[in-house]
Amino acid sequence: MAAATTKLLLSDLASTVKSVPSSYIRPISDRPNLTEVQISDGSIPLVDLQVLNGPSRLDTIKQIGQACQHDGFFQDYMHEWPSNPPSFREVVAEYCTSVRGLVLRLLEAISESLGLQRDFIDKALGKHGQHMALNYYPPCPQPDLTYGLPGHTDPNLITVLLQDDVPGLQVLRNGKWLPVSPIPNTFIVNIGDQMQVLSNDRYKSVLHRALVNCDKERISIPTFYCPSPDAVIAPAKDLIDERHPAVYKNFTYAEYYQKFWNRGLDERCLDLFKASTA
Repeated sequence: MAAATTKLLLSDLASTVKSVPSSYIRPISDRPNLTEVQISDGSIPLVDLQVLNGPSRLDTIKQIGQACQHDGFFQDYMHEWPSNPPSFREVVAEYCTSVRGLVLRLLEAISESLGLQRDFIDKALGKHGQHMALNYYPPCPQPDLTYGLPGHTDPNLITVLLQDDVPGLQVLRNGKWLPVSPIPNTFIVNIGDQMQVLSNDRYKSVLHRALVNCDKERISIPTFYCPSPDAVIAPAKDLIDERHPAVYKNFTYAEYYQKFWNRGLDERCLDLFKASTA
């Protein structure tokens, strides 16, 4: 009941706001520019993971590798969770466990798609880390002045997004923002900065953003999978040779995470960790 009451109060509050508060209005040069969003069917690669452990495994791994290379996208702490409704913690725990199983399967496939041992990425993460957020975007009276989230890349390894049927996610492709239309019964998966480092720039962490609209609320639940803070991240040695020198220097995930948030979402943090080319 508490969660439902909170949502009702937020919805009621949103309906009374007729303009965006000044603290949320972005500078003119940093607004969504909705008229320039690329018109398309909103499609990103769709991969059927049910056949990942079947006879079509190699084809599926190839699809995942192509998605990581060309798109970057394809489709906790229990005592801190609310105690009401009573089933909330149990449901969230089951969901987190299931998502972890999905991610581990994906990491094996991505490792193989890079020509690495199946468990390479798994071992590179140390003890692993997993975080989940629940995002509520109320209707906005002036969606052209602000964002739900501005353009950014994810600092972690890989993100699995569960969303409702309201559009809002956009990814940057060839300098244009591409809206991603929700598809029922799918997850959105995108690789983060740590995957770009491990792959020595073969797979790219792609800029994405969340827009709001004036008619409907939107809910999204991203799960962020990441290395342990003390894990040392570096390009895979098997992906380094004379033609492909190491693009990044070694660093701990804790070091990267701190610098990422010190700089803010609007700036690319990866450039700080590039290897010297002197």
